[in-house]
Amino acid sequence: FGMRDLNDDVVVAGAFRDSLMQSGPRGVRMLYQHQVKSPVGVWDEMFEDAVGLFVRGRIMDASPEARMVGSLVRTGVVDGLSIGFRATKSRASDGGRLRVLTAVELWEVSIVTFPMLPSARITRFWAEAQAA
Repeated sequence: FGMRDLNDDVVVAGAFRDSLMQSGPRGVRMLYQHQVKSPVGVWDEMFEDAVGLFVRGRIMDASPEARMVGSLVRTGVVDGLSIGFRATKSRASDGGRLRVLTAVELWEVSIVTFPMLPSARITRFWAEAQAA
């Protein structure tokens, strides 16, 4: 929260609250590179914490692309996260340079190579074999 992304957007605490209350994590898609034809898993948990939007999910092996994404994440080749959303409430800041997002309708969280917010990263990956 409160960090400027590469598109000059800043998300504030509480911006995801209403959307998550309406849809829950199952209403938010896990995509690869924002491609709607490429769902690669499911989000099991999603909430705002002190830092921003926390997500926990599972990459499935139901398609060749999902298996590839799982491999890329597991090896650390791809570790970015990026949100797909519609701004429902925002305001200008910093002389109009920044768009401060106070409420968003969250559609998807994608695994990406280059996130708009450089610090939006996958921090842990557990393979089923490691969890056993």
